[in-house]
Order: sequence, then C-alpha cells, then structure tokens
Amino acid sequence: MILRKLSILNYKNISEATLELSPKMNCFIGHNGVGKTNLLDAVYYLSFCRSASNPVDSQVIRHDAPFCMIEGVYTEHSDSADASEDSDYSEIISVGMKRGVKKHFKRNKKEYKRLSEHIGLIPLVLVSPSDTLLIEGVSEERRRLMDMVIAQYDRQYIEHLNRYNTALTQRNTLLRKAEEVPYDPALMQIWEEQMAFEGEHLYHCRQAFVDELTPVFQEYYQQISQHREEVSLHYVSHCQRGALLDVIQRDRMKDLAVGYSLHGVHRDDLEFSLAGHQMKREGSQGQNKTYVIALKLAQFEFLKRTASKTTPLLLLDDIFDKLDADRVEQIVRLVSSDNFGQIFITDTNRDHLDKILRSSALDYKIFHVEDGVVSS
Repeated sequence: MILRKLSILNYKNISEATLELSPKMNCFIGHNGVGKTNLLDAVYYLSFCRSASNPVDSQVIRHDAPFCMIEGVYTEHSDSADASEDSDYSEIISVGMKRGVKKHFKRNKKEYKRLSEHIGLIPLVLVSPSDTLLIEGVSEERRRLMDMVIAQYDRQYIEHLNRYNTALTQRNTLLRKAEEVPYDPALMQIWEEQMAFEGEHLYHCRQAFVDELTPVFQEYYQQISQHREEVSLHYVSHCQRGALLDVIQRDRMKDLAVGYSLHGVHRDDLEFSLAGHQMKREGSQGQNKTYVIALKLAQFEFLKRTASKTTPLLLLDDIFDKLDADRVEQIVRLVSSDNFGQIFITDTNRDHLDKILRSSALDYKIFHVEDGVVSS
C-alpha cells in the first residue's frame, strides 16, 4: 500500500494538516518537540488503530479540542501516480475520536465491527528512539513486538491471543479470590485447558516467526556494523518445558500463594545478546541502537514476504542519533535501495536526509514542521 494523502485534524499538537505525499520518500525536518513524531504517529494509527506512544485515545486529541480526525487515502502500487481518491484501487481509512465517546474507525466510509479486522491491511514498521526499551525494558515490550508483527500477516492470531488473555484473566480471578472463597477445581481446569490450547498455538506462531526472522536480522546487523560484532536472538517460553497444560498445573499451589499465574505464554521473552553476552549489559548506546534498527528492518523484510504480498510502510523516527558516521552511512545505503517501498523519515539534521536523497534516484518530498504546522 502507498499512502497518497494524509489529512489530520486536532491530533496531538497538530491542529490541521493535509499532505500530498511522495510514493517513495517523505522527509519531515524540524527541531525536537515540534510535531514530527506526531505526524508519523498519525500514519501508525491508521495501520494499528492506536497510537504507538499512548494507548489512551482521549490523550491524543489536541488540548482544548473536542475531537480529532485522521484520514489516509491509499493506493495499491507506487506506480499508480494518476490514481485518484475515487479510483477502484484506492482505500480510504479514517478514524474519528470525540472525548468520552467510542472512536469510529472506517474503511471506505464503512465502520469496522471489530478493530482486529483491520490489522494487517496496511502493514507498517516503525523505528523510533523508544525501541531501545526492547533491550532495556520489561519482557512485555518484547512480547508485544512479536505479537504486532505476527498479527499483520496472520489475521487469526489476535483472536487466539484474545482468547488466551480471557482465560488468563479468569484464572487469575479465581486465584486471587481463593483466600476468601474456595475455588471450583472444575472451573479452574476449564480455564487452564483454554490457556494451554491457545497458548501452544501462540507459541508455535512466535517460534516460527523468530526462526525465520533471526538470520535476516543478523545479516542486517552485520551490514550496518560492517561485521564488527556478532549478535543473536533467542526465544524463551514455558512451552519449551513440556506440554503447557502440565507446566501450568504443576505449580498451581504457588500460583494460589501469589494470586496470579506464574506460567504461560504471557511470560514469554526474547533474549538479545552481543558476542554471547546479554545486550542490555554489554551494548553501548550505538550498539543498542544498531541492534533495534536491524531488528526492525528484519521485521520489514519478513512482512514484505508474508503480509498480503504488499510492501510495508517504513517509518524512521530520528534514527541517526547516537550512531557513528560509518553506521549512518550503512543505514542510508540500505534504506535508499529498491528493497524498500514508501518511507517516512524525521530528523533535525538536514545533512542526513540530503545524503539519502543524493545517494538515490528516489522520488521524494520534504516537509518542514514547526510548532505543529507543516509546510512543504
């Protein structure tokens, strides 16, 4: 999919903007805090039905505004230069939000019954400064990374995940109340069986994803670092200890003592390593950033192969900070190649963008952002 036109009203600090976009490279230049990231976040919202940085919808509405709106007009191919908003090859995706009211997410003016139906229609990969939390932060961030990518090419994955989370919540409720009211063993068994059934499906999807992603990720890292370091990626799950139902039930007494489920795929994790050691302990800022950029570019490559035979959008938010000149040059070379489709990139330094544009024959547009106002 190619985003041809983006319209924004009252989204974060952007009061109003209508952008006619390049099918290849779209560059947003401005100082920190002026709204560049918010523009990328609006594009992200149209793919994932949520903000990348704030899960609370009411908080993305501009201060003192009663509502916000985002609309994107997409076409199938980048060579559809003459495609109009009314052509058969267009998709119009829009979302409207009013304070205190459920948001309305629409495809071609028809509202979705379930937002999960939309995920995967417009595959997208975002690389942002907050990605270093994947290395430094909690396992939940790394699980979310897997789930978001898999959901973009496997429409049923979210349904399995939702059913697992429902069973987990119900089991935790029984565990938490067990001190006051004796739990029903038969009911506990039902929720444990559903956790195990759905959990093993999620595990196999995640394991297949990591197995295919890892060599691509390592290749990207080697290109950016110019073969200076060795990195690896390892998936850890309780499913690797045996049948998940047995693993869950084996420590039920411990779960009763703490009041929540200690075992299951909600505790899965990805282990990141550099030269055989934990990345979060050994990696410098530049190595950590190289790691997550390579990981996200590998996700892009993976989605390009699997997600509805369409090239994902690539959003690059302030990716050059904390990288030496050699690594910047390698990233510029990578993203300037024909392997990538439509790219959105932000930076405070025009020099980086000029280097990308000079090194390729890509069609491009440059937008200047200042205090939420966008100009071309």
